[in-house]
Amino acid sequence: QVQLVESGGGLVQAGGSLRLSCASSARTFNNYHMGWFRQAPGKERAFVAHITSRGGNTTYADSVKGRFTISRDNAKNTAYLQMTSLKPEDTAVYYCASRAIGKTKYDYWGQGTQVTVSS
Repeated sequence: QVQLVESGGGLVQAGGSLRLSCASSARTFNNYHMGWFRQAPGKERAFVAHITSRGGNTTYADSVKGRFTISRDNAKNTAYLQMTSLKPEDTAVYYCASRAIGKTKYDYWGQGTQVTVSS
């Protein structure tokens, strides 16, 4: 069982920045790809970004390309989401998730962290 704990959410003005962290309890963190998702009020959970197990490849939703950066530090068992040029429409609960190498579904999810962007 892997536990994921997000942190770093908060209230920020439009145009501002935040960095989310996701700490994993996995003994072999580099056996997992990591992803960030978000869920806005009244909407379904949506993909934000993904990074492969060793950080070699990243993927982003079109809505965040050029503004958000996903990264990871395998020595610290932590993934990050750096968010810049934030917009009110980025307001959501942000979740990190892990997917074991070779699997197609994300196995473990964090509890989420709230990000609120004021206009």
